Amino acid sequence: MSVQDFSGAFGATKGPEVVFFERKELEMILRLYGQQVAAGEWRDYGIDQLTDAVAFNIFRRAGEAPFYRIEKRPSLARKQGAFAVFNQAGMVLKRGRELGPVLAGLDKRKFDVLS
Repeated sequence: MSVQDFSGAFGATKGPEVVFFERKELEMILRLYGQQVAAGEWRDYGIDQLTDAVAFNIFRRAGEAPFYRIEKRPSLARKQGAFAVFNQAGMVLKRGRELGPVLAGLDKRKFDVLS
């Protein structure tokens, strides 16, 4: 038998690459999340790890659908940008190649209605 016959038996085959937020990205998201929790706007979060993406889900109340979803999908990095923010209905609010400008769209002050 050759070495090639055993390559799959010992885990030498390359599996799908794991996608997750880098440390700096997660720090940016958690900083924004902490500010909104302190303001009483957001209450809970969850992280979903999908096969080709990772999502940070933000909830207003624990039993509801995510109010916002911050998603990192590296396969779209060269096209539309790896980062996107979705609203509760699943519509894209902001998409980009860098996380900072994408998160800037979630700044509460930008959504206040002036009367």
